[in-house]
Amino acid sequence: MPRKKQLPIFPYDFINEKADEYEKSKWMERNQKRATQLAVQYLFDTKLTNEKEKEPPFTESLLVLDLGCGTGFSTEVLINNGFKVIGIDILPDMLLKARLKNANIDLILADINYLPMRHKIADHLISISSYNFIIHDKDQNRERIKLLNSTAQSLHNILKNKGHIVIEFYPKDDQELQMVIESFIHNGFEGYMVKNKPNQKSGQTFLLLRKRVGNGKL
Repeated sequence: MPRKKQLPIFPYDFINEKADEYEKSKWMERNQKRATQLAVQYLFDTKLTNEKEKEPPFTESLLVLDLGCGTGFSTEVLINNGFKVIGIDILPDMLLKARLKNANIDLILADINYLPMRHKIADHLISISSYNFIIHDKDQNRERIKLLNSTAQSLHNILKNKGHIVIEFYPKDDQELQMVIESFIHNGFEGYMVKNKPNQKSGQTFLLLRKRVGNGKL
């Protein structure tokens, strides 16, 4: 898959032969794994740590949900870092590639917006280059805001009280970035935003989140 200047079109750039191109792209693999390794570091960022927490920041028993895992580039990095991992994706073609690479990983075919998970099951959540696409079929801002809010509330329910979320995504503009940020603030999260180019509203963005214990501002 050649490097693209624009965001891919979901789901068309991730199915059929496009799934093969994605899986075989060394550029894509390198960038997805690099972003995931950064996300792992951000999970334990000191700014996210509640001073009242007495538990160690990492144990091998931690369960991480890899939301929008695709062909498993991000899942592989998480496993290599010692986590228990469940990879979740809505596209069968992408999950098939992940399964062919590793028959032992736990995978679930599901929509990030409607996750079939019980409350407080996950220690942490990570999403690499997928969160843009949860509103791909919503044309009206009202619809997008409603879906983003319901998804943020669902993630809040799934996450354990001391858990963290790291989302790496590519907002197309300031409006989309603000909609995503506000959906988390309005649904019980607080945290920080990390960008290599802070003045650039689009482009690679990391949101570092935890359940609210303060004013909730990003």
